[in-house]
Amino acid sequence: MTVDRRTELGEFLRSRRARLNPTEIGLTDFGGRRRVPGLRREELAMVAGVSVDHYVRLEQGRTLHFSESVLDAVAHALRLNPPEREHLHRLARPWSGPELQATQHVRPGLRLLLDFAADLPAYILGRGTEILAWNALAAALFTDFSTLAPAQRNLARLVFLDEGMRALFEDWQTKAEDIVAYLRLDATRNPGDPTIGALVDELISTAPGFGDMWARHEVRDKTHGRHVFVHPVVGRLDLAYETLRLPDDPDQALIVHTAQPDSPTAAGLRLLAS
Repeated sequence: MTVDRRTELGEFLRSRRARLNPTEIGLTDFGGRRRVPGLRREELAMVAGVSVDHYVRLEQGRTLHFSESVLDAVAHALRLNPPEREHLHRLARPWSGPELQATQHVRPGLRLLLDFAADLPAYILGRGTEILAWNALAAALFTDFSTLAPAQRNLARLVFLDEGMRALFEDWQTKAEDIVAYLRLDATRNPGDPTIGALVDELISTAPGFGDMWARHEVRDKTHGRHVFVHPVVGRLDLAYETLRLPDDPDQALIVHTAQPDSPTAAGLRLLAS
């Protein structure tokens, strides 16, 4: 699957309209059956302060040269959060990103950094949720990535298709929804990457639940948060994570998991490291 920006733009806007109703944004709902859920195009255009024709052209993707002011007005009317707003701008403006590098390489200094952070599970995530590098504790927490073929070292593929990874997350559903939303955002950040489209096609056809999640058009960036792991050796681990992006290569992200000092989780990590 190749990301068609016009199709993606229309589907995204319709999905955001569908989650709003007139009363939520101060409009009078006169009742009557609506053919589609949420706001009508005319209502959205009125709230955004743009002409109906202008909004229809945006939703239909007739051109990808909309001004920032129009996109900001539509984003405000749809109550988009920052990642959704970024997603809208990327879909509705001419692509001006850097030329895509076929293969991502992790600098030796970053690999040393992973090794020096031996007390914390850490890994580097690339385009399309590819796992590019990891330290020993990340391998002990998730899986021994070195035993996997390079094509299988992919976080989305493992979360959906690996039974051990599925059992590792106490709240697998939330983890799965997060990674689908991140993968969609990543696909529009890198529209020229065929491996992301191939991954999406594979998961739609083989991973139960993925297609439904993908159809929701949710977009979220990977920043910081918390996951509870149920590890087969050390038991329950309540781990926070932070995401650090490289200034010269934002398509690589260093993910570091941390535990509260002197907590049962910290003790579990020490046991896992041993």
